[in-house]
Amino acid sequence: MALAIGIVGLPNVGKSTLFNALTKKSVPAENYPFCTIDPSVGVVAVPDARLESLSIFSHSAKTVPAAVEFVDIAGLVKGASEGEGLGNKFLAHIREVDAIAEVVRIFEDAGIIHVHDKIDPVSDIETINLELILADMQTVTKRLANIERDVKRGEKSAIKEKEVLERIRTALEDEKLARTVVFDDEQSVIVRSLQLLTMKPILYVLNKKAGGKNLDEMNDPRYEALLSYLRLHGSPYVIVDAGVEHELSQFEGSEKEMFRAELGSKDDGVNDLIKKSYEMLGLITYFTTGEDETRGWTVKVGSTAPVAGMAIHTDFKDKFIRAEVIFWNDLLGAGSYASAREKGLVRTEGKEYIVKDGDVIEFKI
Repeated sequence: MALAIGIVGLPNVGKSTLFNALTKKSVPAENYPFCTIDPSVGVVAVPDARLESLSIFSHSAKTVPAAVEFVDIAGLVKGASEGEGLGNKFLAHIREVDAIAEVVRIFEDAGIIHVHDKIDPVSDIETINLELILADMQTVTKRLANIERDVKRGEKSAIKEKEVLERIRTALEDEKLARTVVFDDEQSVIVRSLQLLTMKPILYVLNKKAGGKNLDEMNDPRYEALLSYLRLHGSPYVIVDAGVEHELSQFEGSEKEMFRAELGSKDDGVNDLIKKSYEMLGLITYFTTGEDETRGWTVKVGSTAPVAGMAIHTDFKDKFIRAEVIFWNDLLGAGSYASAREKGLVRTEGKEYIVKDGDVIEFKI
């Protein structure tokens, strides 16, 4: 399952630095044959301590983590929806991703020019979101014009679509994102066909700078305004220091933590970003484990066992017979598969079973 998150933001907010830090956590592309091989795409491992524990338990020769794609998208400038800068390219690339990681600068540094000559995080967010809104307004307006003839003829599908489009247009005119509008299942099908930019979930990445003038450390009213904005809109966010994470990305373990302390950074914001991005896409991980390999498999929340099996091979859906399932922690606690079976911890599940995050599964086909 190749779901992608686009890294967006204004110029000089740290997008490319963040992407470079993420790609240091990349995994070999050959393990993920459905992923795009492109310099601007990073296939990034999802941090998961459970995977390593299972690999040690099984004495696995190979350990393969679940992964998510990050895409480095060209910087946006005001007027992108009208083609300014790399506007058309920017908007086309966002249309191709499943979610957005919007990088927002929260540090002052005279040596790094801000495109608007001031540090104002809320203004930066509103600039980007307005361009997305304006682009969607063009899409909606064009679609309304295209179906008007069918509406006049009384075609029920066109009439239903017009109702949806007009609700979206009203929200956009109020400078609200389309995803703030609530749709029923039938309407959601129509909305998905439009591929609207403002329907995509957004995770805000607040980028600070170690040793710099960081708004969150200065008790600055601009930072309080930012937090109020995010709370008001129910928007998830993470705080990262992209520069430090990029410098630290070549180190591991205690050595990494030692250098982190020297650089004045406390948290591994990039790991938080990866985990929250994974969750924002509605993804969970199940595992397969054995002497040859322990691997994390990515599936959507709510996937049945046959659908989850497709992550391994497409044949698993049609040829599915049953699945043997045990929760990862129960398996480790039992000490062995044999002991887990004796204790009744390994369950046999059928086609209707909904896979849970942390399941260890052996498929029977």
